[in-house]
Amino acid sequence: MAAPMVERGEDAFRTLFKFYRRKHPPPDLSNVLDFSKGIVCDKVLSTNLEVSAVSDGEASRAGLRPVRDWRAFGLQGCPGFIFIANPFLRGSQPHWLRRCLKTYTQKPNVCNLDMHLSPAETDDIWGKSADALRRGPCGKKEPKTLLEKLRWVTLGYHYNWNTKTYSAEHHTPFPADLQRLSGLVAAAAGFPGFNAEAGILNYYRSDSSLGIHVDEAELDLSRPLLSFCFGQSAIFLLGGARREDPPTAMYMHSGDVMVMSGQSRLLYHAVPRILQDPPPPCGLGTSLSRGTVS
Repeated sequence: MAAPMVERGEDAFRTLFKFYRRKHPPPDLSNVLDFSKGIVCDKVLSTNLEVSAVSDGEASRAGLRPVRDWRAFGLQGCPGFIFIANPFLRGSQPHWLRRCLKTYTQKPNVCNLDMHLSPAETDDIWGKSADALRRGPCGKKEPKTLLEKLRWVTLGYHYNWNTKTYSAEHHTPFPADLQRLSGLVAAAAGFPGFNAEAGILNYYRSDSSLGIHVDEAELDLSRPLLSFCFGQSAIFLLGGARREDPPTAMYMHSGDVMVMSGQSRLLYHAVPRILQDPPPPCGLGTSLSRGTVS
């Protein structure tokens, strides 16, 4: 069954979210935009980047191809939205996957497991999970490892999921290498001097999703939001300023980057479905932003 024709009306976003989330029968994905194929249609715009903002050497040290080789797109009706189709050099993504799975999960960064376990129990999530994951499934059902239970990690200014706010009192050093990577991508997208101060890493499994929301917790909404995808592919929905606006469905493949600025900074978006790609076994989404804290 093809995606339903959704008119503007009562929660058109949720209608498509539920369609792409559906298990039986699985949804028809023929209407999902795939920027990896360089598509051009009335809805898709070609976007120019600031080629001179990032030197080839700077890009290479971060695992990125020269900016002149990046392919960037926008969407009609979504000013400020830029989709960059995998700007990473061949072989560089495993480095960032290791950082997200082994390094950024360590203290003093905060994760969902901290709500139920002591800091000593979550001080080395990878180390305490790797042996069991390498052994694979046993004859009887084994308890999940810490890594399998991991859902999110926050960096820098830590997001409070209860109040949906950031606080200057809850802050730890932001990873320098991730800060450099985000600064280079932002500069190429037209935001020189971008300094990532807060990040949320979302860890997805095959049955995971990210609910419909707007990122409005940052105090300075004039700065862009950057999202990186590593691991499995996903369906990403980008809607309008109201839930009644039908969203556009697009693939996010490993290595893809999205920049949301200007009016697109406050558009509804969601991830209804993770797709079954070959290894690595863990889909990962990373969102970075710069928050001005008074």
